[in-house]
Amino acid sequence: MGALEGKVALVTGGSSGIGREIAVRYGAEGAKVVLAARREKEGNETAEMIKSAGGDATFVQGDITNMRDIENMVATCVSAYGRLDVACNNAGIEGPMQLLSDISEEDFSRVIDVNVTGTWRCMRAELAHMIQQGGGVIVNVGSVAGLIGFPNAGVYSASKHAMIGLTKTAAQENAPHNIRVNVVCPALIDTTMADRFTGGEETETEQFIMTLTQMHRRGTVKEVADAVLYLSGDQSTYVTGHSLVIDGGATTI
Repeated sequence: MGALEGKVALVTGGSSGIGREIAVRYGAEGAKVVLAARREKEGNETAEMIKSAGGDATFVQGDITNMRDIENMVATCVSAYGRLDVACNNAGIEGPMQLLSDISEEDFSRVIDVNVTGTWRCMRAELAHMIQQGGGVIVNVGSVAGLIGFPNAGVYSASKHAMIGLTKTAAQENAPHNIRVNVVCPALIDTTMADRFTGGEETETEQFIMTLTQMHRRGTVKEVADAVLYLSGDQSTYVTGHSLVIDGGATTI
C-alpha cells in the first residue's frame, strides 16, 4: 500500500519539472491525482505517465492568476473523486534576472501575481473545501530564495519570502480544522527553469551558486518530490508551518 493510498491530490504546475515529478510520485503512492497547468499538451502527457503506471489522473487546464480556473481545479477534484485531501501548490515563475533598480513595474507585478497572489488564490479555494470536509494537507513549493537574498533575483526572492509568510499564517489559522500547511524550499534543481535562471551549467551565475552549495551540484526533482511526499503523508502528522529546506547545504554558510 502506498503512502497516499485512497487520497485525492491536486498539483498545480504539473506539466513539467518539479510539478510533474510530484504528480507522478503522488500517483505511484496511490493517490488519485488532479494536475493543473497552462500547457495542455504537457499536462496531458503527465496524466498519461500516471495512468500508464497504473494510477488514476485527470488533467485540468488552468492558470493560477485566474480565480475561476482555480475554483474549477478544486471542483474537478470533488466531482471526479469526491474530495480533496492533499494540495501541492507548485506553479510559479522565476521572472527576469535583473537588478531591483532596473526591473519594470510590470515584470515585478507579474512575478508577485503568480507566485504570491496565485499561491494565496489556490490556498483560498483549497482551504474552503478542506475546512468543510474536516481536514487536509497543503504543501507549497517555495525556494531557498525565500530564506536569503540573491543578486538580480530580488523580486523572485521577495515572492518566495512572502510564500513562507502565507504558509505560516495558514498553518496557524487552520490547525484547529485539522489542516496542515507546509512549504518546501529547494535550491537549484535540475530543471529547464534552472537553466533559464542561470543561463546554463557553464555560466558564471551557475558557478557562483555552486560555490554556495556545499554538495556542489544541482538537486534532482526526485529529491524535492521525496520531501513533498513526506509532508503530504502520515509520516508528518505533527508538522505544520514548517519550511523544509532542500538545498545541498547552501544555507549553512
